[in-house]
Amino acid sequence: MELIDVIKKIEIELDSAKTQLPFIVAIDGMSASGKTTLGNQLQEQFPDSNLFHMDDFFLQPHQRTPERLTEIGGNVDYERFQKEVLSQLQNANGLFYQKYDCQTQTLGPLRHVEWKPLVIIEGAYSHHPYFGNLYNLRIFYEISSAEQRKRILKRNGAKMLERFETEWIPKENQYFNYYKIREKSGLLL
Repeated sequence: MELIDVIKKIEIELDSAKTQLPFIVAIDGMSASGKTTLGNQLQEQFPDSNLFHMDDFFLQPHQRTPERLTEIGGNVDYERFQKEVLSQLQNANGLFYQKYDCQTQTLGPLRHVEWKPLVIIEGAYSHHPYFGNLYNLRIFYEISSAEQRKRILKRNGAKMLERFETEWIPKENQYFNYYKIREKSGLLL
C-alpha cells in the first residue's frame, strides 16, 4: 500500500467519523521501518492534526526496574502516555504533556497541544493493549530484517545497531507476537 492509499483511507474515514472526533490513527511496527516518516507525511497532508511520538514516552531511569524491563511491552511509559495524552484527547481545551529527553534522561517542560480533529500516534508500542480500543485506524509497518539492519546502521551507527539487535528488536518482536499486533492492525505496510 502506498502513502496515497493511506491518505485516501483516512480521508474517507474522517468524512464518515464527523461525530466521533478526534479520529485517531496509530502507527506501530518494526524499528527503522518508517513509522516516524509516515507520521510526518500524514501530518503534512492533514495540517489540522496532532502528531505524538512514542519515543517521547521512554521510561525514566527510576522506572527501569528488572520487573518492568522483563514485562512484555513494558519498555515504554504507557501509563504516562495514557494519562497525559490519550485520556485528554476529547478535551476541547487541548492537553498538556512532557516529552522525555533521552540526552538528559529527564522530562522536558510542560507543552500545550491544541485540540485537533485528527490525532496521529507513531512509534513502537503505540498499539499496546493497555490503551484499549480507542483507535480508529491501526497501521503496522514492517520491513525485511536485512533492510532494517541497513537502516539502523545508517541512522544510528554500528554500536547502536548491536544494541538494537541484542536488546530492542527482540523486545519488540516479543511484544508483536505476544499481543498479535500485526494481526490486530487494520493496515499492513
